[in-house]
Amino acid sequence: MQRVASLFLPQLPIERLRGNERPATLPEAPPANALRFPEPIDDDPGACSVPRGGGWRPGARRARDGALGRRPSRSDMEALPAHQRPTMREMGRRSEHAEHPFKAMRSDDGHSGTLAAAPSWAAWWGTPTVLVTRSGQKDIITAASPRALELGLLPGMAAAHARALVADLDVRDAEPDADRVWLDRLALHAARQWTPTASVSGLDGLWFDLSGTTHLFGGEDHFCRRLLAFLKRLGFTARIAVAGTPGAAHALARFGGRPITLLAPGEEAQAIADLPLAALRLEPEALVAAARFGLERIADLYPMPRGPLARRLGLATVDRLDQARGSLAEPIVPVVPAEAPRVTRHLLEPIGTPESIAQVITDLVDDLVVLLRTRGLGARAVLLIANRVDGEAQRLGIGASRATRDERYLKRMFALKISELDPGLGIEAMHLAVPYHEPLGAQAAGALLESSGKTRDIAPLVDQLGTRAGVSALFRLSSRESDVPERAMRRVSPLATPTGWPGWKRPVRLLKRPEPLANVVALLPDHPPRRFVWRGQSYRVVAGDGPERIHGEWWRSPQEMWAVRDYFRVEAEGGARFWLFRRGDGVEAETGDLSWYMHGMFG
Repeated sequence: MQRVASLFLPQLPIERLRGNERPATLPEAPPANALRFPEPIDDDPGACSVPRGGGWRPGARRARDGALGRRPSRSDMEALPAHQRPTMREMGRRSEHAEHPFKAMRSDDGHSGTLAAAPSWAAWWGTPTVLVTRSGQKDIITAASPRALELGLLPGMAAAHARALVADLDVRDAEPDADRVWLDRLALHAARQWTPTASVSGLDGLWFDLSGTTHLFGGEDHFCRRLLAFLKRLGFTARIAVAGTPGAAHALARFGGRPITLLAPGEEAQAIADLPLAALRLEPEALVAAARFGLERIADLYPMPRGPLARRLGLATVDRLDQARGSLAEPIVPVVPAEAPRVTRHLLEPIGTPESIAQVITDLVDDLVVLLRTRGLGARAVLLIANRVDGEAQRLGIGASRATRDERYLKRMFALKISELDPGLGIEAMHLAVPYHEPLGAQAAGALLESSGKTRDIAPLVDQLGTRAGVSALFRLSSRESDVPERAMRRVSPLATPTGWPGWKRPVRLLKRPEPLANVVALLPDHPPRRFVWRGQSYRVVAGDGPERIHGEWWRSPQEMWAVRDYFRVEAEGGARFWLFRRGDGVEAETGDLSWYMHGMFG
């Protein structure tokens, strides 16, 4: 089940400008495309802001937000940031004159001393501030501070008109490249800290694929609150929505109106039905056409046939609608936290002989080792890509049990698999990439006096054997915490150190599953068998030892509550030694049916 989160940063350009003096806490990222600040959205412009039975004046922000439980005190006002403190007019003081429509008056909230002691960014944050960009022959506002928005300065307005309305307007140049860089840095930070799949969503947000990751943060709600708190510490406001499709999460984050929206699976179509068509990320031409036909909400598109809908609004509208409702997949292209080391050789003429291919591989390995040494990395997997003249790419991969940048070792590993490369009509370019690498520091080359107790590294041997026989054919056996023999062992990596072997004797070879014995002659309850038949051959026991009693693991299965096995080590005529057991203790019927089984053989 896919769970996608969409993070929306409505005030990214202006808030990034406010936070320029704060220390950077996110990783660096390369610059990307420009950023356009979206226009503010009014979900219900005709709604009244005055609740019934309230004593607040019309248009008061705190009344509109529903904070009517009690009248805010002076300490509450002082606790708010400077740009969020309501003016005296909003606090219901009718004696204060209204602001002049053509000249902005400085708000007198009685906290001039506090503002003087505040950080430098707070001094200008109370001043109306806008960001402008050049469009043709005029400057256009792309973002505005909260104070400027209150004065009616909206994105898309001409800067000359804004200066005429507000005398002390602070106009600054927009930096869309810096805004995109900050989004890239945040996406890179998310890929390293929160989820492996994070991507920049348009020009004002991010996408996170939260499938199978939110349990690490205490659930989706706790993750969203933690993310918003993190952004708040950086000085950014945000809204986040989690849904089953990227389109629904994108629409709810930008048009839902709530800081956190958690949508249950399968409710995408119903949740976005009342949202405007702009929530589907339609092209401007499609929105103009929809307005011409009287289509305003997403629900208006549901009953329309696909053919007329695609003809009137375009095929992209149908795709966006299907993506939002989950009928059409919308992949998220994740950011890559670190660029994989890669070297390339373009050839003047196509090559096809084994000698020439081996020589190019040798040169590529030498270049790759220099690059890995510069970055302080070691390769765990190396991929060779050979581009043939017919356009087909041949791929050849090798793996290493431990991080390495030994050129002789890498050349030897490629030499073992070079026969799998098909040059066709010739190879015109070859690449070496390291998709999986690890940090690898300097290593000691050796000591002046050779020590007899020095252990040899078997990793190169394991890699060579794995190249010939397959990686799955190499393993070691280690113990597992269980008394039942068939559960007490597990396969581990050939380079892992087995631990925890039991102190009592066990056979060298265990059967995959115990095999039943026939014609068993034994004296109950504590004696080993004297004679038995296994795989059609009769054995006569000359010596035996036991029993070693093993009880069932009742915490795994209720059927093993009273299960008992009595194991015996026996030696038959001819010297063969076996490890066999009897089900049951020979006294209580609930412990087993007294059947005998062969479980292993001693060396």
